[in-house]
Amino acid sequence: MKFLNNLSTEAFDNRSTNALIEKVLRRSDTWQGETPDQSNTYSNNRLSSGYTELDQKLSHRGWPLGNTIELLSDGGGLGAMGLFLSAMQTLSAQGRWQAFISAPYTPYGPLLSARGIDTKQVLLIHPKSKKDLLWSTEQALRSSTCSIVFSWLPVDVSYSELRRLQVAATETDVLGVLIRPRLSSQQHSPASLRLTMPEYRHVHILKQRAGVQQITVELPIEEDVPEQPQLWELPAYPDDSFSRTEATGFQNGNSL
Repeated sequence: MKFLNNLSTEAFDNRSTNALIEKVLRRSDTWQGETPDQSNTYSNNRLSSGYTELDQKLSHRGWPLGNTIELLSDGGGLGAMGLFLSAMQTLSAQGRWQAFISAPYTPYGPLLSARGIDTKQVLLIHPKSKKDLLWSTEQALRSSTCSIVFSWLPVDVSYSELRRLQVAATETDVLGVLIRPRLSSQQHSPASLRLTMPEYRHVHILKQRAGVQQITVELPIEEDVPEQPQLWELPAYPDDSFSRTEATGFQNGNSL
């Protein structure tokens, strides 16, 4: 009888272990190596960046959904928001929130509207402390009511705090973008993708899971939306009436 009890306990333990393994394997941030169907898995959990060359260099063949992306910038990401305009436009069709958490500038509605982004879906969140910032970001990433989350984080965020955000993102199909200072590149991060924009129209891939790292991709002007500012450049207009607000997509000042 004792032998049977031991077998029953062992079988239960195996079932519990198998269930835990299956749960981990289903998570979008679990890399299983170069499996034959890897590309199919990624294609079902990605969103095109809008730039063919960049998509080809990203291991997911686009932005990884259900994960966090780190954009490292000392300018608060102001010169790189154009990277995500195409994604914002695509996700706008879902009718879910597009959250901006602790943004240093106010998104400029007319420009976003011109790009086909419904400004009624733009949600501005203004945390008053680091604790509130991390809590708001975690809740937004975990919520199925958000399609994309931009969060501006300070340099003193710990690995465990970043890990919580990464895990929260895996529970949904959200596109999570964490904007952090460049100094953060010296710290370890659980993010599936880390990027910088070191110069005009150049994206540097610092880290990505299951993909080529430390490479720079040039964004061709041919893939820009005609006659629309791309949010990382000052367009050549015949007069000086075009303001910094219109060129960057954000208003000056901490008015959030």
